[in-house]
Amino acid sequence: MSNLVVAEHDNSELKPATLNTVTAAAQIGGDVHILVAGHECGAVAEAAAKVAGVAKVLHADAPALEHGVAENLAPVVARLAADYSHVLAPATTFGKNFMPRVAAALDVAQISEISDVESADTFVRPIYAGNALATVQSKDETKVITVRGTTFEPTAAEGGSAAVETVDAGAEPSDKVTFAGLEESSSERPELTTARIVISGGRGMQSGDNFSMLEEIADKLNAAVGASRAAVDAGYVPNDYQVGQTGKIVAPELYIAVGISGAIQHLAGMKDSKVIACINKDEEAPIFQVADFGLVADLFQALPELSKELDKSA
Repeated sequence: MSNLVVAEHDNSELKPATLNTVTAAAQIGGDVHILVAGHECGAVAEAAAKVAGVAKVLHADAPALEHGVAENLAPVVARLAADYSHVLAPATTFGKNFMPRVAAALDVAQISEISDVESADTFVRPIYAGNALATVQSKDETKVITVRGTTFEPTAAEGGSAAVETVDAGAEPSDKVTFAGLEESSSERPELTTARIVISGGRGMQSGDNFSMLEEIADKLNAAVGASRAAVDAGYVPNDYQVGQTGKIVAPELYIAVGISGAIQHLAGMKDSKVIACINKDEEAPIFQVADFGLVADLFQALPELSKELDKSA
């Protein structure tokens, strides 16, 4: 039994979510192989070979794979899947984009966002916005799985010495989809899904301009800035700030929720955080039920005071 992990990367660096997925693959049992599919991504393949516990790295290089377009990547993964009992990818935007196509090509059911491994064919996954856990058993010959990275510790990025094997990608550009361009927001702050500290704002921030208060505190804590869906829908901040069931799943060491009521949709994206603190003037807000520390206060008074205290302790 061998498991194939499809690496998430940008052709230059291996994304951290891949390491959490390798942990899940190792818990299933058997050899763990990593597929690095991209273009001019040799540095990523070398990094993947150093991941602890990995037996082999498959390096598929083709211009059609440069941007990870699902229509181009999925057929490559489906062809390679014939040699594996399990195919896994992070349950990020990357994995959610192409893995359903892999499952369809193999005529199997996808097992989405697993949070635990019970055996080689039985897995636990959250349902109903994380309010219940379903134990799923699959009899499919090949298991196609996405992994919720926040529930698995990352495998060590160093310590391995896997062989790198070049494979014929057989990747052809899709005649139905053309890559038009990529627009990325750049920030000196940590990336939201990997940050040790996250401070998020909700509808209570009242405007996008007021998010500058959160950004000021984030800079002092070396934290990432997030937001609830309500804040995003109101146009306060861009979509890539959104934390929640339809946004990004985070599990930092400290999560600070400011002006967020605590709707189920938002809690599904952050309730695995190690410590949760919140500021809300409504003492009946649901967020207090999951928070380790809660402050009933007007955020427009509390945030400036918090900023001053951080200055004193700097």
